[in-house]
Amino acid sequence: MKTAEPESAPVALITGASGGIGMELARVHAAHGHDLVLVARREERLRELGEELGEAHGIRATVVPADLATAGGPENVYRRTQEAGIRVRYLVNNAGIGDFGPFAESDWQKQSDMIGINVTSLTRLTHLYLPDMVEAGRGRILNVASTAAFVPGPLMSVYYATKHYVLAFSESLYTELRGDGVTVTALCPGPTRSGFQSTAEMQESGLFDYQVVAGAREVAEYGFKQMMKGRPVAIHGWANKISMQAVRLSPRSVVRKMVHTMQKPRSQ
Repeated sequence: MKTAEPESAPVALITGASGGIGMELARVHAAHGHDLVLVARREERLRELGEELGEAHGIRATVVPADLATAGGPENVYRRTQEAGIRVRYLVNNAGIGDFGPFAESDWQKQSDMIGINVTSLTRLTHLYLPDMVEAGRGRILNVASTAAFVPGPLMSVYYATKHYVLAFSESLYTELRGDGVTVTALCPGPTRSGFQSTAEMQESGLFDYQVVAGAREVAEYGFKQMMKGRPVAIHGWANKISMQAVRLSPRSVVRKMVHTMQKPRSQ
């Protein structure tokens, strides 16, 4: 058991904070008095959000524009916080992108960027900030996964695979860190109104016709609450919880066909 250091102003670093669930997570953290490090590519959006939350809650927001798809993106974020003397208490790995359509017809750069953001940068940022948390004897990490983590994803094969990784990685770290004062939570929302659909080019997907679509704010509030409780896996929504239990009991062949049917373009 590590000895906790004296209490200081808590800081939450949130990736993908310029919109959707990430922006709402920033608002929730700020409402709880946490200073922020806001990370995304859209610097202007981050500055507007930082000013809004600073005025509303009296917190300090540090803006770090970064492209996490690039090899040096996570290191740049870490270097900026180190130079500023910022010690991150809450690491929120929210940044993520998707892509819709057959893998054989996909754009490789987009698939590569997806792996870079959803997997590599999440893992690297955790590797950079985790030792300080362990040394301090406290810290919480929230990795935004998805209910996609529990099933195969025909027509979004790489995206679903990256969320499988996020869930497995988070659960593994949660177990490794027991007794160190640091917890890891995998947040697994279902379809959410967040702008993700347009960036993933999912306008033709039938997926959102089959499920209840949550709001980004309610997902963020739920994720924050479960992170603070130190829960390893947080599936948002009772319908999603029931569905994921059903998935565990169903033959994989049935699950594959079901997801493919739900995801197929409406015109097919």
